[in-house]
Amino acid sequence: MGAIRNMPGQKIQPRLKVEARAEAAHLCAIMNSIPPQLSRRAALFLPAALAACGPAIAQRGLPDFADLAQSVIPAVVSIQITAREGSASEWRGQARERNQREPSRRRGPTIQGAGSGFIIEPSGIIVTNAHVIGDAANVLVGLHDGSEYPATIIGVDELTDIALLKIEAQRPLSAVSLGHSRQMRVGQWVLAAGNPFGLGGSVTSGIVSAIGRDIRLGPYDDFIQTDAPINPGNSGGPLFNMAGEVIGITTLIFSPSGASAGIGFAVPSDLARPVIEQLLRGGRVERGWLGVSVGDVEAAPGRPARGGAQVLGVERGSPAARSGLRQGDVITAVDGARVSNNRELVRGISAIPPGQNARLSLMREGRVMEITVQVGRRPSPG
Repeated sequence: MGAIRNMPGQKIQPRLKVEARAEAAHLCAIMNSIPPQLSRRAALFLPAALAACGPAIAQRGLPDFADLAQSVIPAVVSIQITAREGSASEWRGQARERNQREPSRRRGPTIQGAGSGFIIEPSGIIVTNAHVIGDAANVLVGLHDGSEYPATIIGVDELTDIALLKIEAQRPLSAVSLGHSRQMRVGQWVLAAGNPFGLGGSVTSGIVSAIGRDIRLGPYDDFIQTDAPINPGNSGGPLFNMAGEVIGITTLIFSPSGASAGIGFAVPSDLARPVIEQLLRGGRVERGWLGVSVGDVEAAPGRPARGGAQVLGVERGSPAARSGLRQGDVITAVDGARVSNNRELVRGISAIPPGQNARLSLMREGRVMEITVQVGRRPSPG
């Protein structure tokens, strides 16, 4: 059969067009079944009719974030604050840098800062970082459409670095929902959005580099690490999964320069969710408290460390003292839930409402025993 040419004034019949498109689609499918390292070479020799297969082959396996970004950006906000002098460091409102330098304080009656946040309710409820807000005298929220609104502070929880704001926009706002960070796996794609260097409406992409990071900032360290570029001004912004759910709140970076070095950290949504719920209900977070100082159980020579949290000290008059806990006790479980280290003990007790009893399993001088303690209310920081 001879070649079919589209001669001047002559149209290819519809049936032949359909067959040609089907043949091209079939060949594209074959090309896409070839391993990438071979298909890219083969694409060099494709006829012009199959040129459209090239981009699909080159981008195979790489995500397109355009639809995701378009759907979530309207719920991402920029935050500007005016803080009282002495209430904030130069990291206020920025993706905090963690290196060997100590933060220095600026002089003057006020401190200007900028950060990010995201709307979780159409009525104008906004989540951000506590270090973005601090002791702000005034908070101004900028929306994606360029409008700005003064915000009131609903509540702040410094231990998890979470703050909640409210604006009155007189109309329903775009909002995003919290996902489940525990479902994230190392290597999965994420999208960070925020206000880096004051450039609102910015997005960057990367993967989950690690989960459960403890960088020794406090007992609630459980960060998601990501290589999505995060810079000053990103603090408080959302970290999205590919379904458009917030699985983290961007909080700080490791950087020798102060800008992105590909090591950023976000508070996981599963840690943030109960904090946000408590702030919404009453503007504060109440946590259970024992009144002990604890550390991890160290290994003895020739013997591996046992799991548990060792009591290093007991505060006089505290719930722990009243229950009979002693220095040297090793707490191994709270209400039957295993305790592997001191962080797990702190989190386990914190989750128990003040005034409720807790059953502690422990080791004392080689003996296994249980005691009951009435959990107290954790004192406010400072």
